[in-house]
Amino acid sequence: MPKQSVTRGRPRGDFADLTIALACGLAAAATVLFLAALTFVRPLATSRDYIVYWATGQQLAHHANPYDAAAMAAVEHAAGFGMKGSYYMRNPPWSLPLTLPLGYAGAQAGALPWSLLMLALEVLAVRMVWQMYGRPGQHLEYLGYLFPPALVCVVTGQTSIFTVVGLALFLRLHRTHGFWAGAALWLCTLKPHLFVPFGVVLLAWILLQRKYRVLGGAAAAMAASCAITALIDPHAWTQYARWAHQSGIGNEFIPCLSVALRQAIDPRATWIAFVPCAAAAVWALVYYWPRRARWDWVQDGNLVMMVSLLAAPYCWIWDQALAMPALLYAVCQTPSRKVIAALALLYLVLETQPFYATALNSPVYVWAVPAWFVWYLVARHSARGTVAASPAAARA
Repeated sequence: MPKQSVTRGRPRGDFADLTIALACGLAAAATVLFLAALTFVRPLATSRDYIVYWATGQQLAHHANPYDAAAMAAVEHAAGFGMKGSYYMRNPPWSLPLTLPLGYAGAQAGALPWSLLMLALEVLAVRMVWQMYGRPGQHLEYLGYLFPPALVCVVTGQTSIFTVVGLALFLRLHRTHGFWAGAALWLCTLKPHLFVPFGVVLLAWILLQRKYRVLGGAAAAMAASCAITALIDPHAWTQYARWAHQSGIGNEFIPCLSVALRQAIDPRATWIAFVPCAAAAVWALVYYWPRRARWDWVQDGNLVMMVSLLAAPYCWIWDQALAMPALLYAVCQTPSRKVIAALALLYLVLETQPFYATALNSPVYVWAVPAWFVWYLVARHSARGTVAASPAAARA
């Protein structure tokens, strides 16, 4: 297909420009202020999720168990973490090497570099997908750079940005560098529960299209990460399994549709949260099958990724950073300035929400993923009849 050629004849300074400026300006100002204060205000460094990754790195650097309740509590509280009990890194054991460098830095000293790493990864992911989409003008890429869930990763120190980079690399490389596209998928396995329908289609695509280099790259990256994990902590798997069995995290409330469904039916029935994910996996295969001969990971895969987020068994606000590639693609496709303004308004709602819902596990946050999903569908629908294109870079 030809490169994107949607034109938007419009007056300068329209309502979309105003809402984009407000949403992006507020997000940028809050992030800059946070980063500027991070080095000087100790509680900012030690009262967020970053401290869990730092404590994990400390345990690994001292050849200790990163899932030991008493030890983790002692490390976290000594650093100034004010929450009761012990908090752990929930990512699978093969992600432990990412935290090892933090084991050689103080809690406050490592805080700013860690957040700047998250910010750099966000910029990298946006640049990759924006180049794939043909770099349409009007500076709409700022809707990617300042996507609120991604900036929550910067502020909290969460690692969902790694999965966004993995997804962006796969989309960029899968046609030309299959092995490295597969290796990039390792980053997505840091939070595998967010990719179940996407992964089901990916496996079907690999087998039917004989994309064995992708599979080989993914297997090589996984083997390497597991080997490194075994060197750092030979007992990581048994430690993680023991913690997972005793943690009780399956019963906690997380603001997403699957957990809300479980809470509405039977809060003790943890299996209910996995029903939407299983149904979405079946839908993804049904959606893929008639399109298998002409499957396009940018045009078709973005929808599957959005459904994967919508149906995930649990999904925090920072995990929604994975919606960014799909939303930016829809931004590039839609000719409607009103639709783009609506996206900026959603940004503003989410950015102002902490003023009245300070806890990130508040039920108030349940609306966000459905809102991104509905907006994506509306934007893609509004693009019908225009010259829509799969990005030239994805075809290279």
